[in-house]
Amino acid sequence: MRPKSDTLTGQELEIMKVIWPRGQATVREVYDELRSKRAVAYTTVQTMMNILETKGHLKREPGEKAHVYAPVRPQQIVVRSMVREFVNRVFDGSARPLLVHLLKEKGLTERERRELQKLLDKEE
Repeated sequence: MRPKSDTLTGQELEIMKVIWPRGQATVREVYDELRSKRAVAYTTVQTMMNILETKGHLKREPGEKAHVYAPVRPQQIVVRSMVREFVNRVFDGSARPLLVHLLKEKGLTERERRELQKLLDKEE
């Protein structure tokens, strides 16, 4: 049996990105927002939100007309965990190759370079 992972699938992350800024949402609210961007079935959103609840990412409470789902952990903590897991899996735990890859592939604007330099100076 695989150990439990904090990493979200693409669809799960898409749903969480709708809920995190709101603090809570119904299936209908998430469906409406996702539907404004792409075709998606209401039942798919409902199923995915139930899966997220089962996995411990959402908690469900009865609302006035429909269940209301709220995130269990803040976005920053989940993203940090996902990045850490990615770095461990792909780069054997070293962030340096990831940074080098990002610099070579994407490049940085002057503003991003200054911000990164500030972060590096702060760490020293």
